[in-house]
Amino acid sequence: MKVTQHLWFEKDMAAAVSLYTSLIPGSKVVRSSAVMADNPSGPAGSVKMMSFTLGDQNYMAIEAGPLDPFNHAFSIMVECDTQAELDRLWDALKAGGAVEQCGWLKDRWGLSWQIAPRRLGELMSDPDPQVVRRVTEQMMRMVKLDIAPLEAAAKGS
Repeated sequence: MKVTQHLWFEKDMAAAVSLYTSLIPGSKVVRSSAVMADNPSGPAGSVKMMSFTLGDQNYMAIEAGPLDPFNHAFSIMVECDTQAELDRLWDALKAGGAVEQCGWLKDRWGLSWQIAPRRLGELMSDPDPQVVRRVTEQMMRMVKLDIAPLEAAAKGS
């Protein structure tokens, strides 16, 4: 059995997939094709498809005109090991998009992303509920997540 996330783009699918696969190590475009039959989204050849991987996750994308826009019900979460890695992804994905609270952003195609430090999950799993509370309160004040203030909050400083 294989599980694949599927993304529907109104337009510019190839540019989106190219950006995504360039940003996430171990990612690649697997296949690019077109639907070679007339269909509800257009004539033969007008609907484009791509399969790709982001890290170890399988994705399929289709460019088939307007349908439903992306929304927060689906997001891609990327856990980063370093602040530099987090900053690089954040800056690239926010270009032409919109930033949101707690490490969320929408890219220029409207796809939601959560860019978070892996350390946040560790801090949020601390057995001391006061550490978790302080880290959560600090995170709630952030837009782009920053490891140093989260660590300071965990320590109570």
